[in-house]
Amino acid sequence: MKILLIEDEPTVADFIVNGFVSANHKCEHHADGQSGLDAALNSQFDVIILDRMLPELEGMEVLSKLRSMQVHTPVLILSAKNQVEDRVTGLRGGADDYLTKPFAFDELLARTEILATRNSQESPANTEIKVGELTLNLIERTATRGQKSIDLQSKEFKLLEYLMLNHSKIITRTMLLEKVWEYNFDPQTNVIDVHISRLRNKIDKGFETPMITTIRGAGYCLKPAEA
Repeated sequence: MKILLIEDEPTVADFIVNGFVSANHKCEHHADGQSGLDAALNSQFDVIILDRMLPELEGMEVLSKLRSMQVHTPVLILSAKNQVEDRVTGLRGGADDYLTKPFAFDELLARTEILATRNSQESPANTEIKVGELTLNLIERTATRGQKSIDLQSKEFKLLEYLMLNHSKIITRTMLLEKVWEYNFDPQTNVIDVHISRLRNKIDKGFETPMITTIRGAGYCLKPAEA
């Protein structure tokens, strides 16, 4: 992965750059909005991580200029502005994701990896998602595991689609709330636990190897069943 980081706080920038380098990814850093915008326009990146409060050119201006120039590189806004209206403004302004400071690098890495692969996975020509013996047909809205047909409700289908698109990665509760339920806050309900439990019962029941696992203290992960 090649990441463009536009962040003016040296400590935060060093933390992020070192994290991506340790994870064997390339990360180019710019400390102001204008130089970051120039870099985004002149080079190819898999993901852009963009702070909102920047010198020279504010983050939302950078994002607006990128989208107006038809640059569709996924953008993750990383900001200390953590109110719901701030997140909504960022997402409606063209960002693909929004993560507030302070943050755990593992979550930033997971979100960035998901953004980097989303475009090819969500191509209109791709009408099926396959993970091992599990198949999701996006046109017919059907699911099968091996020879077993799986009956899914609408929200279960959307949840499984997100897990399969990001298979083998740890998906946090926050990510599921944002991407499946479209909540920009935690409503403090057990809705995720209930749906994961129902989905696990439908996907894994009757099979020797479970595909959906709970990662204690982190989230959930869907992996291909071992042969």
